[in-house]
Amino acid sequence: MNLNQTDHCLRFSCPGRSVSTALYVLSYVSAAAVVLVTVCGNLLIIISVCHFKQLYTPTNMLILSLAVSDFLIGVFVIPVSLIWMIESCWLFSSIYCLFYISISYILIGTSIYNVVLIAVDRYFALSKPFLYNKTVSSSTMCFVVSCNWLVLFFYKTAIQYFNGRFASLAMCPGDCFLVLDEVWSLVDLLLTFVFPLSVIVILYVQVFFIAKKHATAIRELNSHTRTQTSKNMSDSMKSERKAAKVLGILVSVFVACLLPYFVYNLLGNIELEPFQKVLLLVHLNSAINPVIYALFYPWFRRCVKIILTLHIFNTDSALTNVLFE
Repeated sequence: MNLNQTDHCLRFSCPGRSVSTALYVLSYVSAAAVVLVTVCGNLLIIISVCHFKQLYTPTNMLILSLAVSDFLIGVFVIPVSLIWMIESCWLFSSIYCLFYISISYILIGTSIYNVVLIAVDRYFALSKPFLYNKTVSSSTMCFVVSCNWLVLFFYKTAIQYFNGRFASLAMCPGDCFLVLDEVWSLVDLLLTFVFPLSVIVILYVQVFFIAKKHATAIRELNSHTRTQTSKNMSDSMKSERKAAKVLGILVSVFVACLLPYFVYNLLGNIELEPFQKVLLLVHLNSAINPVIYALFYPWFRRCVKIILTLHIFNTDSALTNVLFE
């Protein structure tokens, strides 16, 4: 955001609460529900991938990383954002403002590049399946994920430090904004939005065409032969296409949640209420992701059932078959 500090203070003063008590209470109840869905939903994904050995796959390591960032957003970012939005005023200390902005920047950036890695993973798996199975393992993906977190942590910390605005984060009463200068604003836009979005779009267009070729190959394979080998190959191709489709939905929702925020920032005319709404939309993506898994991943629904019925504490529950059709 490129704002003059004086204008920034004038625009973002606390207007005070002007809603009825019933609407006020309903707002907090809704906020609590959103936080609960985000935290519990992503925690279930984390437990599932970490506990069930069948889910130790490279792609699921990326899903785990995304769930961890979404879980942390649900714990540290969404509650504060919702309180700020309901009260129309920053009620916390300047120290917590610094923590809120830092953790929000780091986690959102990490989530964006987790989705980029998912797009790269699906493209590689579909375009070069034999090479993918030979070179990409769960341990390799864990290393990639760790590097992603470390690089984003240092980058987001550096951009705030060298921007030189830590001292002015909470100068205005009721505010909590990081005001980037023109150079860092452009750098952050390119690295946090333009580049990752371009990669995601280009790779998923390629994935779409590869999936269409696979669909054609499956039909031809089924029409010409019925051997066990052809059946196994057909099932494998169908599984990859289904995974690409579900993760494509995940990516599409992610882009839809982020796009308004970055477009709004590009316009430059930042006002508190619309800014809070587009920022909240970015954060709410963390609550939407577990719902997508629940709707489209049968293995996730089976894992949730095992966890909620406490069968996860049974002996050898980690070896439970959760991937059967």
